[in-house]
Amino acid sequence: MAVIKAPPSAVKLLARLMRAEAEADGKLGMLMVGNTGVNRVRGDCMDFKNIDTVRDMVFQSPGGFEATQKGYFYQRARQSEIKLARKAVAGKRYHPASYSLWFFKPAGSCPAQWFNQWNTGRFKSHCFYKPTESNCPGVYSTY
Repeated sequence: MAVIKAPPSAVKLLARLMRAEAEADGKLGMLMVGNTGVNRVRGDCMDFKNIDTVRDMVFQSPGGFEATQKGYFYQRARQSEIKLARKAVAGKRYHPASYSLWFFKPAGSCPAQWFNQWNTGRFKSHCFYKPTESNCPGVYSTY
């Protein structure tokens, strides 16, 4: 069962984002990007108010994803990424991205905070950051 509304076109869009942002980090890295995207749709908080669809989330500006702005987002989704996107839409969570709303690829180590949000960990090249539960309860709600 999906935790956000995601018709097939939205699943493909999420899959493209996951590939563009984290293909080099493998399947688990792409799943974590998917977690972050789904959390942004579910959260309705902070920088992500009124982000109601996958399309809204993918193309949010400002505050969106580097991949959509730098041109490497426009590869089509392969079946393997579509399968991963379905897992994210179904609510599968992967630490350290379980409750994250942000991630980035630093040149060095992960800062403890990024835009006043706490680091939850690193997976390969990306550091993940989550809001507090009081700032964004929608991210923490159960399915």
